Amino acid sequence: MRLSRKDWLFLALMGAVLLIFILISGEEKTVKVPPDEIHRSFYETLEKTGSKREAEKGCETCHNESSMPFPKDHPPKHRCLFCHKMQQAVR
Repeated sequence: MRLSRKDWLFLALMGAVLLIFILISGEEKTVKVPPDEIHRSFYETLEKTGSKREAEKGCETCHNESSMPFPKDHPPKHRCLFCHKMQQAVR
């Protein structure tokens, strides 16, 4: 069986897609929410409501332009727990 030009292009495309998936699937680089006293209320809110959106409502209290500014290339601020994962809760 002989492969045509279209077959080789298809195989090359699939190889490129596979390579991209392998390259972007490295270790997680975002900082996790520390399980400390400062963040205790966020862990409690998440545990109580089960809602990440409820828990992240208070993030901008400390993480804002005046006290803890975000890096220049930081994505939109309103969805903190989309990237920053919670750790084991403080007891």
